[in-house]
Amino acid sequence: MTARFSLTWELDSLYPNPQTPDFRAALDELKSATSKLADDSDALPSVSGDTENARGWSDFLKRYEAVRSEYTAIRAFIECHSAADAANKLCMQIEGELAAQMPQWSRIATNIEFALQAADDGAYKAFIAADPGLKLNAYFLDTCRRNAALRLPKDQELLAADLDVDGLHAWGRLYDRLSGELRVHVMEKGEIVSKSPGQVDWDSPLREVRENNFLAATKAWKTLSDTCSDAINHIAGSRLTKYKRLGVDHLAAPLALNHMQRETLDAMWAAVTARKSCLAQYLKKKAELLGLDKLAYYDVDAPLPSAGTQSSSLSYDEACDLVLKSFGAFSPELGDFAKMSLEKRWIEVENRGGKRQGGFCTDLPTRKQSRIFMTFTNTVDSMSTLAHEIGHAYHTWVLRDEPGLLRDYPMNLAETASTFAEAVLAENRLASCQTREDKLALLDKMLGDSVAFLMNIHCRFIFENRFHQARASGEVPASRLCELMLAAQQEAYLNSLSDDGWYPLFWVSKLHFYITGWPFYNFPYTFGYLLSLGTYALAKDSPDFPAQFRKFLVATGNQDAEDAVQNSFGYDLRQPDFWHKSLDIVEQRVKLFLELAQ
Repeated sequence: MTARFSLTWELDSLYPNPQTPDFRAALDELKSATSKLADDSDALPSVSGDTENARGWSDFLKRYEAVRSEYTAIRAFIECHSAADAANKLCMQIEGELAAQMPQWSRIATNIEFALQAADDGAYKAFIAADPGLKLNAYFLDTCRRNAALRLPKDQELLAADLDVDGLHAWGRLYDRLSGELRVHVMEKGEIVSKSPGQVDWDSPLREVRENNFLAATKAWKTLSDTCSDAINHIAGSRLTKYKRLGVDHLAAPLALNHMQRETLDAMWAAVTARKSCLAQYLKKKAELLGLDKLAYYDVDAPLPSAGTQSSSLSYDEACDLVLKSFGAFSPELGDFAKMSLEKRWIEVENRGGKRQGGFCTDLPTRKQSRIFMTFTNTVDSMSTLAHEIGHAYHTWVLRDEPGLLRDYPMNLAETASTFAEAVLAENRLASCQTREDKLALLDKMLGDSVAFLMNIHCRFIFENRFHQARASGEVPASRLCELMLAAQQEAYLNSLSDDGWYPLFWVSKLHFYITGWPFYNFPYTFGYLLSLGTYALAKDSPDFPAQFRKFLVATGNQDAEDAVQNSFGYDLRQPDFWHKSLDIVEQRVKLFLELAQ
């Protein structure tokens, strides 16, 4: 039977194939425009209320927006080709060329930020008022002025950016190459087969399969542990060297990147720590249902023995239909967008070897399009991933006609749209469950997500926080990294797993620790998850909530996290109230799960 929705994406309409002279010409044109923009940024007018100076800045920002959008789109295009074919040497080379442009972009950002910082408050206020284009982009300029506090003196900042190409970012690219080439040898139907890490699942109903796959994956990742130890140490070491000179701690930059305050982060983790003991009850009951004393790491996502139709294999078409039905019931606009994404082949899901692990959504602003990358494994979990990534794409879609410099949003608010989309799917499916078994299985999946965001992500934050503290005194060997990870897992999971069921090598396998452009690529997921739960609860009391939520998504490009939430929903994220409102939902789901499991 022919699938109605394509398993592979369409890229040819975006840019010429990377192998063609036409693509090389587009790349060279981009590099030339970037170089010219960087040179011009060296001679930006002074920041003042002078009309001519303000107009010069406004014109420069228009060019900056256009060239940056083209750079973002071409980089996304190459990222798509590289993810679909991890061994593509040409795309690796082009990725290197694009990475080599990063010092130019850092130079531009540095020039903008230092020029804005140099003006006193009165001159800056008059500057913004002097030109309509500057007024329009005031939030972008305010953010740049604020970010200057995280810059070294100008000459040092530009040198650091040059050095990062073959230092910091090179370690990240090395990890991408090694993890993309890694193969896991697993047993299937009496034969040893070689798979990419992303193809190896730990959610089989058979425990021996889960355990064998886990052990095989661990064995494969262990072969990279020494090299990954070098990579993670040098990535963190590069950052810490800069932070030390700036006189800031290792959380200052990630908080600034997420446009949020330390009080908000502390309030969130305090609420999570105070309330997640209910998840330990859930894990204990799940172990009992699986006939185990305690779960191992590879049991957490296992289906329940009587999982009903919720654990049955899903075709991609069936998954798409469920996503479209759920999205359309919540918001016709969201449903129509998801349908368009599928029909226009913006999504790559084929389960084949040679692909990179994981999933992502990437934006091509000059085309007003997105592309989604994942591997669909005929599971409910894969369907949730599909909903998650479409949520990301919808977020960029509603921002597509906003000013170019106000279409960027921080990662913590980006994860709100995606996890909200997952919640829409899950709640719609829960309401339509016909049997106790189906409801129990779906609650198991929903609480599995809670474990991921409130325990697994918390573990990543604890590990990375303590690793940076240890790294300040020198390199941390692989053995110590395993110890730090084990301790973080035991704390974050409240010692709910079996003594021999932990995953100390998680720091090797999780690519998020090696993303060089975004430090602490973890807590924004928990932020977005809890924000999505809380806002979804608000949706039940507001018939006009889809429009309100859309307005909030637009605000993510022109307001700080606290302001966007306060102005859209009336909650102060620096206080515990909203976080506990979100965690109430998790607790209610645990209570229902325990009742049904009796």
